[in-house]
Amino acid sequence: MDRKKLRIAVTGANGQLGLELKQVSLEHPDMEFLFFTRNEWDIAIESLNEERISEIKPDAVINAAAYTNVEKAEEDHEGADASNNLGVGYLAKACKSSQALLVHVSTDYVFDGQKTTPYSEFDEVNPINYYGLSKLQGERAIDAVSDRYFILRTSWLYSSFGHNFFKTMLRLAHEKGALSVVSDQVASPTYARYLAEDIITLLKHRLMEEKPIPYGIYHYTQLGEASWYDFAKEIMKANHLDIPVTPVNSAQFPTKAKRPAYSKLDTQRWEFNTRISLRSWQEGVLACTQAISSR
Repeated sequence: MDRKKLRIAVTGANGQLGLELKQVSLEHPDMEFLFFTRNEWDIAIESLNEERISEIKPDAVINAAAYTNVEKAEEDHEGADASNNLGVGYLAKACKSSQALLVHVSTDYVFDGQKTTPYSEFDEVNPINYYGLSKLQGERAIDAVSDRYFILRTSWLYSSFGHNFFKTMLRLAHEKGALSVVSDQVASPTYARYLAEDIITLLKHRLMEEKPIPYGIYHYTQLGEASWYDFAKEIMKANHLDIPVTPVNSAQFPTKAKRPAYSKLDTQRWEFNTRISLRSWQEGVLACTQAISSR
């Protein structure tokens, strides 16, 4: 490559994945990272994508910007489409014109949850909520203009930063002293720090070491599967909290957006093609607990 350092632009710098990427980037002095908040680079503004990319000339862009409020997306179609669909297409087009590699994060909610075995990248998509539909349309917008991308579908992302299930359970445990948690939705909790680390490793393998990792869609989660109830129990255990956790049916917590009952992703393609090993979801819970307690 012409430059000594790999130059990586990151959108959505204030989100939980963006903040984890910022932390992990400190461990990679051989790479140059440029972080942009939504105020600095709103991907939904078409001209801004071309402008930013022509300014900074990145080797790769990690798109950590997204509309993630699943409930609100049921009513705010315009907002969900702007960030998850249209903006993603604009970004992909700008990356294509400058030959920048695009890494984009998608979701298990592109599936309907009717299967009882893990979903592969080749299974039929059929989102049952608007958030999932907007993310699927974003995937298709990338594929329509580019063939040099990694789309990483993940599930139940959480972090020591931002608002997420992990931190909500800790707050409710302290406020209420007891928890009732849905036990009939199953996937794999995914620690955003691990995802951030492995995205950077993926970019190093592909761009610096020139390993022939095929572009395309990959499923990335931690190993194993859990219900929200299992996840909550593990959070209490890791934090040494003797809090009763009661399993309940999702019908007891009616929501605007339907959730897939089973959306565990099959990660074999990731493991085979990238050779980047995955850790268990329980390890992620422990690591996130340590990250919060160390602050």
